[in-house]
Amino acid sequence: MNRWTIGTAIGLGLLLKTIMVASQTIGQDPGVQSLRGLTAIEEMPDAPDIRQQSTDRQFGRAYRQQPPLIPHQVKKYQINLKVNQCLRCHDWPYNVEENAPKISETHYVDRRGVALDKVTRLRWFCTQCHVSQVQARPLVPNTFRSAFETE
Repeated sequence: MNRWTIGTAIGLGLLLKTIMVASQTIGQDPGVQSLRGLTAIEEMPDAPDIRQQSTDRQFGRAYRQQPPLIPHQVKKYQINLKVNQCLRCHDWPYNVEENAPKISETHYVDRRGVALDKVTRLRWFCTQCHVSQVQARPLVPNTFRSAFETE
C-alpha cells in the first residue's frame, strides 16, 4: 500500500471514532441538548403541534423588496420542472378571473433583460422566495425589528 492509502485509512478511522464518541456523549452533558429534547433515540416523540395558516390578517413586509408572504396553504401544490400550480391563479389573465394578485413584472424578464410572455424559469419555483404565513411562537429568542421600526 502507498502512503496516501494508509494516511486516508487512518484519517477515516480517527474521524469515525470521533463521531462515535460524540454521538454517545450527546444528552449526557446538561449543556448539550438534541432537537429531540430528552426523548431517547429508541422512543418515538409526540408529533409537534401543527400551526394553522393565518387567514384573518396579512403580515406586513419587514423590508423593501421582501417577497410577499403566501396567505393560503400550499402544502399540496405541485411545483416541478413541468408544472407550477401557483400560475393557475396568479399568472395573467387567470389572476383577473380568480381575483388573485398578479405576479410581478420582474418575473417575466430573463437574465439578459429580455421581457417574456411567460414566467422566466429563473422565477419558476415560487416557494424558493415566497413562504406561507403562519402565526407561531419563535423557536429561538428573536429581537428582529423591521426596517420601518428602525427609522
